[in-house]
Amino acid sequence: MLASGAWRAEEFKEYNFNALGLPTVGGHLHPLMKVRSQYRKIFTSMGFQEMPTNNYVESSFWNFDSLFQPQQHPARDAHDTFFLTSPATSDTFPEDYLQRVKAVHEHGGYGSSGYGYRWKRSEAQKNLLRTHTTAVSSRMLYKLAQEGFKPAKYFSIDRVFRNEAVDRTHLAEFHQVEGLVCDRGLTLGHLIATLQEFFSRLGMKELRFKPAFNPYTEPSMEIFGYSPELGKWMEVGNSGMFRPEMLQPMGLPPDVNVIAWGLSLERPTMILYGIDNIRDLFGHKVSLSMVKTNPICRMGL
Repeated sequence: MLASGAWRAEEFKEYNFNALGLPTVGGHLHPLMKVRSQYRKIFTSMGFQEMPTNNYVESSFWNFDSLFQPQQHPARDAHDTFFLTSPATSDTFPEDYLQRVKAVHEHGGYGSSGYGYRWKRSEAQKNLLRTHTTAVSSRMLYKLAQEGFKPAKYFSIDRVFRNEAVDRTHLAEFHQVEGLVCDRGLTLGHLIATLQEFFSRLGMKELRFKPAFNPYTEPSMEIFGYSPELGKWMEVGNSGMFRPEMLQPMGLPPDVNVIAWGLSLERPTMILYGIDNIRDLFGHKVSLSMVKTNPICRMGL
């Protein structure tokens, strides 16, 4: 029509320059990603360095044994952990470190009597989907010891996997937030003060602590925070000081301590966005309209 000039004899509808066009379609951030971004800002503002967490598959050695978790511990059963069938095992470990881990499990050391059982390499070789990001922390601390110790602050936020029954508060796949500080002379007081600073930046000013047990931390504490939104105290995380039986076989000096804590990413996100079923937040049942319309995330930075 343009080439032939036929448009000159045609009548056209007047163009309305004030009419709105179709709304543009863009990407949208999931609530978990918004909350994760806020956590990252808090950690980095406190001087923490993010750990690489791209290995979802881990060996039992790094996931359990290096943490001084005995091979007969219930968490290592198939009903709690996803074990791989292919590749079923790993074969590459730092041999001298592995032997020190074996010795401390069997006979103790570093002020410990150990567990007094026969440690099996075959158990340590089993591959699994990591059950916690502390496996990443273990690798980073070992690397720190081999490169020559210097004070460090690390954090990670990524997926972990546990063979749990799915219900409104539990999934077999979820996100764990973990922070740790490694330095000489750290005490439980340093841990409490660090937790108070960290959670205050989340907007949670009131904390309580309860003694707890973890195989690889001593002392250990459960963390409770008061939620004004819910009007009650609730458990928000777990914490403790890594045991010498975990740290000294790595090659870290005896006067070096590590304080650490972990919490879920899903739970605070559910509270912030008023979601009472975790399956509405993460997984195949998530509504795309929720992802498109969820509000901005603000925390008490």
